[in-house]
Formats: sequence, C-alpha cells, structure tokens
Amino acid sequence: MGTRENLPALLRVLSGERLDPPPIWIMRQAGRYLPEYRELRTRAKSFLDFCYSPALATEAVMQPLRRFPLDAAILFSDILVVPDALGRKVWFVEGEGPRLEPLIGEQRWSFGEAEKAIQRLAPVYEAVERIKAAIPAGTALIGFCGGPWTVATYMLQGRGGDKDEARRAAYQRPEDVDALLSLLAEASAQHLAAQVAAGADCVQIFESWAEGLSQPLFDRLIIKPTQQLVKRLRALGVTVPIIGFPRGAGLLIAEYAQHTGIDAIGLDTAVPSAAALPSSMPVQGNLDPQLLVVGGDALRRGVEEVRERFCGTPHIFNLGHGITPQASPENVAELVRLVKGA
Repeated sequence: MGTRENLPALLRVLSGERLDPPPIWIMRQAGRYLPEYRELRTRAKSFLDFCYSPALATEAVMQPLRRFPLDAAILFSDILVVPDALGRKVWFVEGEGPRLEPLIGEQRWSFGEAEKAIQRLAPVYEAVERIKAAIPAGTALIGFCGGPWTVATYMLQGRGGDKDEARRAAYQRPEDVDALLSLLAEASAQHLAAQVAAGADCVQIFESWAEGLSQPLFDRLIIKPTQQLVKRLRALGVTVPIIGFPRGAGLLIAEYAQHTGIDAIGLDTAVPSAAALPSSMPVQGNLDPQLLVVGGDALRRGVEEVRERFCGTPHIFNLGHGITPQASPENVAELVRLVKGA
C-alpha cells in the first residue's frame, strides 16, 4: 500500500502512529439514527435478507460516509450470520432483537462444517468487494465478526439479555461449550479471512458480552477462544491489523490485550484510561453514546475528555458502544467536527 504516509489514517494509527487529530469512525455508524437508513431497511423482507443483499448492505455503508467525513467504513452485516451459516435458525423480532433456537435443552448439539458455512456467506463477501470499490480513497474498510463467547451466548440461550443461562451451561456442559467455542473460533477466522480477501483493510472482533465473568471463566471463554481465532487467522495468511473489543471486561481488559494476539483494543465507556494496557498498543474509543443524544456542551466536554484521556497513545476516536437509534445526525456531525477541528 506504499509508504505509511499514503495509508488511510486509521491504518496509520493501527500501525502504532499517533495522529492529531485522531481518525474517527463510529460503531453502528450505518443504522437507525439515519432517516435514509430507516427507509432503506423497508426494502428487505427481514434483517437477515438485508444483510445478505450486497446492494442494500453497500448502500447502508455509504449513507453515513455521504453525510460525515469519517475515516473508516465498516461492513454492514451481523455477528449472527455465522451461526445462521452453521445451520442454526436465526431470525429477528422487530423492536426486540435476534432470536435463535436455543442449544440449552437440546441433548446433542450438531452444526454444519465451517468450510461450508463460509460458502453460504458468499453474499457478505460480495458486499465487501462492492463497498471497497465504492468508498473514497483514504477511507479504510473494516471487516468484523462476533467474539466466540458472545456468539455462543446467543446460540446457547436463543436471545440476548441476561447471560446467566449461558454461564451455567459453561459449568454444566464444559466439553460441549468448549467444542462450540472452538468451532466458532474456526468459523470466525475463516469468515474474517474471506472478508480480507474481498478487500477489508483491518478487522474487529466484537466480544460484546465479556462482562460478568470470573477470571477463570474469562480465561476459558474469552481469552482461549480469541487466541485460537487470531492464531488461525494468521495461519490463513491474514496480516491485516486486528482490533479486539471486549466490552465489559473491566479489570480483565489488560489480560485480554496482552494474551489474545490482537493488535489494537477497543475500550468501552467505563474504561478510565489506557494505563493498564501495553504502552505501544493502539486504543479505540470510548465516548459515551448517550452524548450523541444530548449534544451541546455535554458533547463538547465529552470529546475533550476522551482526547485528553488518550493524548499520549495511538488513538482512534470512537464510542464506547454502538450509536443508539435516538442519536441525532446533527450531533454526529458536530462530533466529527469537534474531533477533526480540535
């Protein structure tokens, strides 16, 4: 891709460079806070149909880029396309979220093969190719998958929300749960490798449900499967940067950063600083998404605080979780202006 100066700003930071102002993108930047997205969503029969339509997915990605000078695009898809491709029924209930047929209660768990799952996900990789061709020069393209434990919680319980049932299953059926995590690590590595082959410049692992685990359980359910995923991704020849986002990891975030093999780490809203992390590791985050609902002086102060918090480290400006449907596009525009104009 040429010299570092010719790289997109996001990739320069992921390689360890400190930029001022920092590059910015927003988790869930394509979504329900945009009126044009809500109109686009009506064109698909279901949310999964939307994710499997390369044309609709590409248009969803382009919508925020037309409004805001963001430094990255991220594939429009969902973390649950992997279990769907593995043969587990997935559907979305409007206003409530995803549903699956829960593994808990089934005596014997059976799944499709990872290689065949990747073949079923061909429309996702076509979307990556289309997005790569459509985004402006200098804009990085991010691919993604769910963390193995996060995806497993949906598969075990059949829905999001409280994770008590999934944690109990980890104790009650340890061999089954560990085998599920291993399968998800393999399928996710192949899924990310296919996205990179289609044009993704870097990838992010969304471990959105990393909270509430004891250290032994965190090591087993989060660290070990992520290590397997990253190691397998590298064995597949993928060299692009990997961002890990262990939301809710708390004090265990340093262990995640040091032992999983990731190159950069996304921080949730509750992480106070990068002090406990490896000094050279790029960080991403971690503005409170509610500030994009509130706006005004509160938003300005929040941006200043985040900039100050990470002033001594390679930093990608982002939120500490996904943007909410209540956020206003005007406040998003102001956020980008504040970050880029500071």
